[in-house]
Amino acid sequence: MILAKRPEIDRFLKAPDPAIRAAVIHGKDRSGVAERAEVLCRTVTPDLNDPFNVTVLTDSDIDGDETKLEEALTAMSLMGGRRLVRIRLSTLKPGVDKAVAAALKIHAEGGYNPDAMMVVEADQLGRESALRKAAEKENGAVGIVCYEDETGDVARMVREALAADKVGLTSDALDRFVARLPRERGLMRQEIERLALFIGPGSGKTLDMDALEHHLGVEPDASLSDAALQAFGARPGPAQAGLRRAFAEGESSVLAVRSAAMHLGKLRRINILQANGANAKEAAKAAGVFWKQEAEMLRQARSWRLEALDEVLDSINTADVATKTTGMPDQLIAERLLLEIAGRARRLGL
Repeated sequence: MILAKRPEIDRFLKAPDPAIRAAVIHGKDRSGVAERAEVLCRTVTPDLNDPFNVTVLTDSDIDGDETKLEEALTAMSLMGGRRLVRIRLSTLKPGVDKAVAAALKIHAEGGYNPDAMMVVEADQLGRESALRKAAEKENGAVGIVCYEDETGDVARMVREALAADKVGLTSDALDRFVARLPRERGLMRQEIERLALFIGPGSGKTLDMDALEHHLGVEPDASLSDAALQAFGARPGPAQAGLRRAFAEGESSVLAVRSAAMHLGKLRRINILQANGANAKEAAKAAGVFWKQEAEMLRQARSWRLEALDEVLDSINTADVATKTTGMPDQLIAERLLLEIAGRARRLGL
């Protein structure tokens, strides 16, 4: 079965059909995939770290030993409750694709533990993928493609998230804020949370355009923004100098990583808008690029295509977690991230 429309996807994720034993959620936006998978997984068990009822496998686990997947799907709950088998695929090899597809087919038909739920998370699967075909064909399975959120979906997400904190935006301020957001779900959530903190959770305030511009004007410090700009432009020296200057000014490594993520989000937005027919200047404006940086951002966007941005996003997410982990050398992690990005940019020809 295929689910493509947002309302039907949302309904299924929150209250899945009991006859469905397997779901494959895939798309280029891995944060969106992970977010939807978590919603579905929590309908199976509230504790996603339960060692008795939850098994998490990766493509390397399956590639090394295909029996691990069969063992996970046939295992019975020892403590009561429903079993969850969560499979996270990063680079899908043909052998892994076929192995997971074969297991899904058997499980969807009730061949393994019929009370277990199999949830697969993956990058966007092509039409030739055996796993995608199995998920969309089997009666006991469902295939869900995560496309980029439409502007209306993003606006709804912002309204709902702010309303949960009892704050809001006027209609023109909402349009402005949505236009400035990156289109990667994880980054969107971060920026919405930051806005809610700026307004004041529980305050009941509604920001107008002027007040929002004040918030947009105090995005991560200029030194951090400049460091990210230099890194994505293949200038490791200036990027490192800008980052160290920001640290000297009291900025945190967490904000440094977030600044890199925001820069990536703008490059991604420019790419997508131009692919959909927008000219370069229109794309830069819609992505929230400061006019003085427009020429440089467009130069970078010509080399930083979506595939390259997806690769560096994994490094940013890893650094984000590491800088928030107690005992880790957080400033060194942020510095190493920018140097890695600058190195990648050089290899792209910038």
